[in-house]
Amino acid sequence: MPSSKREALLNTATRLFTEQGFKATGIAAILGAAGVAKGTLYQHFESKEALIEAVLRRMGEHYRARFVEAIERAAEEDLVRERVRGVLTIPPGYDRDLRAGRGAEVQLLLDGSDANTATIAQNYAEVIVARAGLMPPIAGGVVIQTRTRIWYNETLESRNMIVPALIAVIMSIIAAMLTALTIAREWERGTMEQLAATPVQRTEVVLGKLVPYVAIGILDVTVAVIAGRVVFHVPLRGSIVLLAVLTLMFLVAALSWGIFVSAALKSQLLATQVAMITTYLPALLLSGFIFSIAAMPLVLRMVTLIVPARYFVVITRGIFLKDVGLGVLWPEVLALVVFATGALSLALRSFRKQLA
Repeated sequence: MPSSKREALLNTATRLFTEQGFKATGIAAILGAAGVAKGTLYQHFESKEALIEAVLRRMGEHYRARFVEAIERAAEEDLVRERVRGVLTIPPGYDRDLRAGRGAEVQLLLDGSDANTATIAQNYAEVIVARAGLMPPIAGGVVIQTRTRIWYNETLESRNMIVPALIAVIMSIIAAMLTALTIAREWERGTMEQLAATPVQRTEVVLGKLVPYVAIGILDVTVAVIAGRVVFHVPLRGSIVLLAVLTLMFLVAALSWGIFVSAALKSQLLATQVAMITTYLPALLLSGFIFSIAAMPLVLRMVTLIVPARYFVVITRGIFLKDVGLGVLWPEVLALVVFATGALSLALRSFRKQLA
C-alpha cells in the first residue's frame, strides 16, 4: 500500500507537469489529483522538494532543465514587474549535498533598481549566513561562501536609482507650475474678456496654452536624460522612443492639471500655492522616490494611487534600468492615460465655465 501511494503521487505529478507545465502545477494540485492527504505525503517523501526531485529524475534531464528554466523565467518576471524585491533559489538536493560535505549553492537574486531595499536584503542575508556559523570552514573542509548577485543595478549605485525617479519628480513639479499661471494671469491683467470675445473655441484656447509648454517640457526631459547619461553615467537600457511617448503622456496630464487649477482659481498666487501643494509634496513623498510604497501604511498606499508621479517613476526606472516595454508597463501607461484624459477634461470644463 505505501509503495502504491508513492507511485500514485509520482505518476500524478509527472502527468500534471507534462500537461500543465511546471509553473502552473503546485503541490496542492498534485495531492488533490492523487487523492492523497497532505500528511500522507511525508510518509513517502522527506519533503515537497524530495517529491519534485523524484519526479524530475523520472522525467529525465531534459525535463529537469525545463523545470529550472521555468522557475528562472517566473523569478525574472516577478522581479521585472516588481511583485517581489528578491528571489531565493534553493536547488534540489541542497541538504543532501551539504550533509555529504560536497559544495552546495543557494542563490539570492535582488532587484537593484531599489538600491536601498537591495542593500538591506543583502546585509540580512549575510547576517543569516554568519549566524548559522557557515562562514568559517565547517567539519570536513567544506567552505560555504556568499556570492551576491544584483540585477539591474549591479553596483548598487544610488544615482542609478535616484536620477530616473528624479526626472519624474522634477517634471511633475515644473509642468504644473508652468501652466498654473496661464489662465489666472489673463484674469488678473484684464485680458480674459478680450479673449472671450474672440471667435476661438475653448478647446483651441486650452490647446494653445498647452502645446508650447509641452514643447518646453520635452526639452527639459531631454536635457535631464542627457545629463543623467553623460554626467551621472546612469545606464539607459530601454527604448528612447517609448520613453519619449510616455513622457509626452505624463506631461499632458501634469500640464492639464496646472491649467485646471489656473482656470478654477483665477489668482496667480493662489494657483501657484495649490499647484505646489498638489504636485510637489505628493511627487516627493508619495511617488516611491524617497520612501518605498510597499512599506507605507494602507491609507497612504491608497492615496498614492491618485499620484501620477508614482506611475511615471516606475516607468522611468523600468526603461532606464530594466529595458522593459509595454508588456510590463501597461498598468502604469493605462493609469497615465486616465490621468491625462481626466486632467484635460477638467481643464476644458473649467475654462468653459469662465467664458460663460
